[in-house]
Amino acid sequence: MKIRDLRQTGGAVTVLPATAGPDEVLAHRPDGVFLSNGPGDPAALPYIYPVVRELIARRIPIFGICLGHQILGHALGGATYKLKFGHRGGNQPVLQNAAGRVEITAQNHGFAVDPNTLDASKVRISHTHLNDRTCSGMEHAELPIFSVQYHPEASPGPHDSRYLFERFTRMMDEANAARAADKS
Repeated sequence: MKIRDLRQTGGAVTVLPATAGPDEVLAHRPDGVFLSNGPGDPAALPYIYPVVRELIARRIPIFGICLGHQILGHALGGATYKLKFGHRGGNQPVLQNAAGRVEITAQNHGFAVDPNTLDASKVRISHTHLNDRTCSGMEHAELPIFSVQYHPEASPGPHDSRYLFERFTRMMDEANAARAADKS
């Protein structure tokens, strides 16, 4: 994840450690929370799931990529599994399911979210990896939450997925407008 990609959307960025609790996160009064990429097995990080669940309960917009996508999968009640070979490299084809559009993505991970462990009435699979049909993206049916299993910030490319940062910005703006309307 590149902080400049988030800053280019016009917002301020505060980086917190993975060990930050919900009170520490909420003390910053975030407009949204970005769950970044990182190495390893998401099942080895159970201390993060309750924090993310608390943020979900507070209806804070959340965008996760790579490991952040997998952590979000666990926080939403799902599970992950180890891929036989993993997804590595910059030419990974992913279908954006709703639009029927293929994105060429950069990926580097060895685990995937098992869509069969998610509540299909609450979580939709938004992106599918075309080589092995694994879950490459998901979104909550009602809340401002989504994630992808790849690197939309990849440099020098591909840049097919940059729209995701704009989507996250719109979600934060809409959540702020709703909060302001509730206060008046």
